[in-house]
Amino acid sequence: MKISLITICYNSGKTITDTFDSVLCQTYESFEYIVVDGKSQDNTVQIIQEYEKRFANRGVPMNWVSEKDKGLYDAMNKGIRMATGDIIGILNSDDVLATPEAFSKIVAAFERDNCDAVYSDLYVMDPETMTKPNRIFIAGQKNYKLGWYPPHPTLYLKREIYEKYGLYETSYKIAADYDFMVRIMKSGVRMTYIPEVLVHMRAGGVSTLSLKAYKKSFDEAVEVLKKNGVKMPYSVNVLRTFVIFKQRFQGMIKAR
Repeated sequence: MKISLITICYNSGKTITDTFDSVLCQTYESFEYIVVDGKSQDNTVQIIQEYEKRFANRGVPMNWVSEKDKGLYDAMNKGIRMATGDIIGILNSDDVLATPEAFSKIVAAFERDNCDAVYSDLYVMDPETMTKPNRIFIAGQKNYKLGWYPPHPTLYLKREIYEKYGLYETSYKIAADYDFMVRIMKSGVRMTYIPEVLVHMRAGGVSTLSLKAYKKSFDEAVEVLKKNGVKMPYSVNVLRTFVIFKQRFQGMIKAR
């Protein structure tokens, strides 16, 4: 099975080499790398060009564009449309694959379980060193109607799932990934859980930058739940938020 991995970036020169290195060292051979840059003003494009040669030397195609877009989810949709693989995953430009065996483990799960989606655990890491977890996301297998959702950076899907259920809703600024996941879980997509940490995510995403951003994220999540017919959306979202803070506390304990 061929993997299409998508990385979205904008002015990511300080972090994207870590991302690229974690992809370049994957032991699994059959994959393509798609990079969608939002017309960066720093040295991101120069780094992309440098790594394009390194991926080519390994025999892995890196297909990339650098042009203005309408935001994060518009860029993700662009990358999905460019994908030619059987499986599609998204790795942000400040995150890394936690092990060189990540792709191999993901493909093995698809082949073993004949499923539509695979996801795993995730560590949200200290943004400066990327060595200590600020938050431990042990995904497990629970009910989306109770606020559960898989960690999006670990989610890999068969391409036909996007073809059947659509792409990311760009009217959301923060919660389009949550909306997409609720949408496919509601539809009964077959998901397999890998109980391992396959992604290290750098802390400091859009939804965690400020109190205002937290409120925006909360409000959009409630709207997502309402739109998808989940009962008691405010209560479900409070439960989801509680789980996030619990995970962050667990990360603080582990880092000591």
